[in-house]
Amino acid sequence: MLPSPFDFSRQGTIYLPKLPPPNSSNFLAALAFESIRLINLVQGRTLFLFTSFRNMHEIRRKLEGKIDYPILMQGEAPRHALLEQFKAQVDSILLATSSFWQGVDVRGEALSCVIIDRLPFASPGDPVISARIERIRRNGGNPFNDYQVPYAVLALKQGLGRLIRHRNDRGIIMVADSRILSKGYGKVFLSSLPPAPRVYSFEDIEW
Repeated sequence: MLPSPFDFSRQGTIYLPKLPPPNSSNFLAALAFESIRLINLVQGRTLFLFTSFRNMHEIRRKLEGKIDYPILMQGEAPRHALLEQFKAQVDSILLATSSFWQGVDVRGEALSCVIIDRLPFASPGDPVISARIERIRRNGGNPFNDYQVPYAVLALKQGLGRLIRHRNDRGIIMVADSRILSKGYGKVFLSSLPPAPRVYSFEDIEW
């Protein structure tokens, strides 16, 4: 509702690569390849946010031996200890899931890039989510458009908000889920992104 105090047109770039769909068998390989290029470009300094532990562990395996920067991962130490280490080791990479999508405030050069693996749709198998979906359906609503998309948009905005925390910060956001470009509901996500320049090819990133 309120205008941002940050100048995203100057401080940020949004990278929307055209990767395979997230449910395809070669998505994680493509995600790892693109992430390695981006991590090397910003010299580490990346918060990699995942929607599942499976993707996080698989990408960890694909990054090892391919980059020269320290890799930190959720579960290897308490949350506060990981964040302190991430801040102290300026060139490190932090891999994390849902609990790190909000409440993370890393200012300055330690965080220059945020990578999102997938649009953060909540699992319909979650009992609370399932009950809300069923209630909307009983009342004649459309659970996907009325609840699941807005919920995911809010979660995405929280994740992307980890990047620019100060007027002097600058960095790159990568949303790796191609559905943001290929699906009709992607327009809702696109309209919620910060007003930063968008690029669709790695070669067009200015850093």
